[in-house]
Amino acid sequence: MRFPRASFSMCARWRTAALVAVLSLGAHAWAADEVNVRFSWKLKGEYAHLYLAQDKGFYAAKNLAVRMGEGAGAPAALGALLQGQEDVVVMPAIFAVSAIQKGMPIKIVALYQPKTPIVLISQPDKPVLKPKDLEGKTVAHAVGETGTSYLSAFCAVNHIDCSKVKKVQMDAQSRVPQFLQKQVDVVSVYRNNDLPIIEARMDTRFPMLDLAQNGLAIPGLAAVSSNAIIAKKPDVLKRYLAAVNEGIAATRKDPKAATAALAKAWQGGPSADVIEAQVRATMDAIETEAGKPVGWTDANTIVQALNLLKTDEAIGTPKPADVFFTNVLLTP
Repeated sequence: MRFPRASFSMCARWRTAALVAVLSLGAHAWAADEVNVRFSWKLKGEYAHLYLAQDKGFYAAKNLAVRMGEGAGAPAALGALLQGQEDVVVMPAIFAVSAIQKGMPIKIVALYQPKTPIVLISQPDKPVLKPKDLEGKTVAHAVGETGTSYLSAFCAVNHIDCSKVKKVQMDAQSRVPQFLQKQVDVVSVYRNNDLPIIEARMDTRFPMLDLAQNGLAIPGLAAVSSNAIIAKKPDVLKRYLAAVNEGIAATRKDPKAATAALAKAWQGGPSADVIEAQVRATMDAIETEAGKPVGWTDANTIVQALNLLKTDEAIGTPKPADVFFTNVLLTP
């Protein structure tokens, strides 16, 4: 039987329309889930594993489209989180603990650094190598600055007479320049971010006192989300955190690849050697507990953080530890 030419044309149009409809439905069904991630500060080696996870396709493999952006401080990043503009904020956990204690409806969903790698560096001619050496020294301090905000607690733990330590308050951006100009004896810096840049710039190895190794454990790098997003998109967050952990494993294996991945996004950043030093120091500070996924939060870490906050601000009656975090999103 022969069909008219018009019938063949009509059948072809029907087949084309049906194919387009199927492809459109498939594309909609498999559209990647968006995850908006905001850092609490500018780019630094601390974030390299997140970019390596993107470069290696770990997010895409879990059907995620991850957008990452710099921040301008923890308060602004948390504000955007509560407004629904962000799904995850990457920030120091101590600030999240403080915000939750004050009533902010957020949670730590992964804690990578139970102990922030903060050190006190000093002038080579006035070295501070042990806690007692702080007595008689001037220390740069800025409001809200992690390293010296809890100096009184550090003094208590190490039996230092804090009245003999002079804190010189200044703008946060002035602390390091004032130290380099020898206007103060001591400044606190992140061992994994600031220190490699400073030492490369000055071509100097500064005497260093590690706060965590001397009894001041401040919870650091963490992923934080809002209670609303955790309830709305738990599966998306689970996949995101799993991909991040793959990025951490890959960075441990190949720090140079992580350095290159971050450098592509860090326009005007430091040299590759400095970034790699930041990356390696960050990986050294990410702790793992046997039998637990990377990012697992121990309730005792939160309790200790609340005790630390008491030394710097009036926090009232501490809330139960389980209010501050969830480990559910780290499990398969």
